[in-house]
Amino acid sequence: MIKIRLQRKGRKKRPFYHIVVADSRSPRDGRIIEQLGRFDNVSESKQLTYDEERVMHWLKIGAQPSDTVRSIFKKEGILYKMHLMRWGKSDEEIEAALEEWKQAREEKSKDDDVSRRAKQKEILKAEEKEYKKQLEEKAAAAAKELERKKAKEEAAKAEAEAEAKEAAEEEKAEAAEETADEVKEEEQEAAAEDTAKAEADEKEEVKAEEPEEAPAEEKKEAKAEETEEAPAEEKKEAKAEKTEEAPAKEEAKADDSEEEEKAEAKEEAAKEESKEEPAKAEEKKEAAPKEEEKAEEKEEAPSQVSTDMNATEAIDHIKNTPLEDLKGFVPEDEDRVTVQRAWESKQEE
Repeated sequence: MIKIRLQRKGRKKRPFYHIVVADSRSPRDGRIIEQLGRFDNVSESKQLTYDEERVMHWLKIGAQPSDTVRSIFKKEGILYKMHLMRWGKSDEEIEAALEEWKQAREEKSKDDDVSRRAKQKEILKAEEKEYKKQLEEKAAAAAKELERKKAKEEAAKAEAEAEAKEAAEEEKAEAAEETADEVKEEEQEAAAEDTAKAEADEKEEVKAEEPEEAPAEEKKEAKAEETEEAPAEEKKEAKAEKTEEAPAKEEAKADDSEEEEKAEAKEEAAKEESKEEPAKAEEKKEAAPKEEEKAEEKEEAPSQVSTDMNATEAIDHIKNTPLEDLKGFVPEDEDRVTVQRAWESKQEE
């Protein structure tokens, strides 16, 4: 089947097309029968050139246009012309019908352009209204935010002033209390001084009123008291000496009994040690092989274990040390797969 189709030309992202006649079995860019025109829909002008006579020739023969080429021919009026020719219209009638069709299409395109322009204007107006509305809303929100901030600042100022007033009143009250306390203390000190002076004056008056014989009588009474107190003190000292001698004797007896008890305890301890010596010797013999086994285990146990390192350090240690020195390096509780794999690969080597 012969087809009229488009053949892509041009460069990447900037194509244009040739209107060609080709076999439907040939590829898009393959062999063609004839080139009928050129179509460029990328440029602003949307260039379209074609040979109308050759197009009509191939359509009359029976060539089938592709969908894209059909739409192009339909817009250009070629298919309408073919339709009129098939109806048996004369050339004059075909030209008149084509002119009417072109005029109608132009008017329709003008109406379409007008309607598109009107729609575009309406869209622009709507967008402007929406933009103005958004600006007004933003301005109102900004004004509200400013009012809110001002109100907060005024409230904060009022609170600060109230706190300052309260603090000043509290300071005044504290100062008044301090002054009142100071006044009270001064009054109390003055009253105490007055009372002390009054007492001193009374004592001086009493001393002045006492007779001169009083000191002689006081001396006699003091001597009588000394004579009475002397024998009583001697008796107390004698009793104290007796009481001191009694505990000294008791302490000596207690020391002798303690020495005897210590000697008996030493003899019993010596007897028990003589009995326990063979049992201790046997225990030492039994414990000797166990100690040797522990020493061997300590010698065999490595200084480091893989669980004491992170995975990378343990793997590097396994790779860089000989197999003989790695005995016991990977314990049974090693649950890291990477370390176990490194140990298995080392054993396989």
